[in-house]
Amino acid sequence: MQVLTTIQEFRAARRSCEGVLGLVPTMGSLHEGHLALVRRARSQNRVLAVSIFVNPSQFGPSEDYGAYPRDLERDLTLLDSEGTDLVFAPPADEMYPPGYGTWIDLPSMSNRLEGEQRPSHFQGVATVVSKLFNIVEPDVAYFGQKDGQQVAVIRRMAADLNMDVEIRIVPTVREADGLALSSRNVYLSKDERRASPVIFKALSRAREMWAGGEGSADVLRVEVRRMLSDEASISGIDYVSIADPETLEEMDTIRPPAMVSVAVRFGRTRLLDNVMLA
Repeated sequence: MQVLTTIQEFRAARRSCEGVLGLVPTMGSLHEGHLALVRRARSQNRVLAVSIFVNPSQFGPSEDYGAYPRDLERDLTLLDSEGTDLVFAPPADEMYPPGYGTWIDLPSMSNRLEGEQRPSHFQGVATVVSKLFNIVEPDVAYFGQKDGQQVAVIRRMAADLNMDVEIRIVPTVREADGLALSSRNVYLSKDERRASPVIFKALSRAREMWAGGEGSADVLRVEVRRMLSDEASISGIDYVSIADPETLEEMDTIRPPAMVSVAVRFGRTRLLDNVMLA
């Protein structure tokens, strides 16, 4: 496994690779959700590349960039055990050198949901992913369904900019009690962790109601919000959405496929999750 920290080094290593290359972009602090992406990519590609980069441009001024969990040594051990060929782990000034000033924005999609709560977030996501695609030159790139809006933004960006990369989505990986795996789960207190499965229960309730014939998106939104509001450990509900998974436009009458997504807060910990109605 080669670990490369500069763009020049990575491009040199990339030129020596033969066959289809799959990329898994990550911010490190790897968990089983990330490893599910890595394993899928390993099984489907001749060459496996993983990036580890905590992207400062997708964090707002009051967010947890400095405190975001980092453990590069552990991450590299895990990736080596999964048969990774190339790891790109640049410092921030390699990706954003002094004078950097180019950004990618998708206002029709990135100003909704997460974008409404975190105004510059998807500009940072789209920009860093486009840079990684340019540097790594993957044939296929893998993302998790847990970040459903991110999936939609990246797919639209790749299509609009005619990027020669296939985007493949891997289902959300969950704990046995339903909590979606996330690097931020480590911030939950014991009581918050015990309460956190309510998120998936509320989403599952929406899916059950739809499967039972309920076609009103508002009825489902109200039920999801009620279930979340009844959990005392939740300190805030940022949104409950039922939207088209490609355009992120909210629905009145559910027309599958639809994405039911939420963002909730347990104290200072903010968790996202979603399920598909299809």
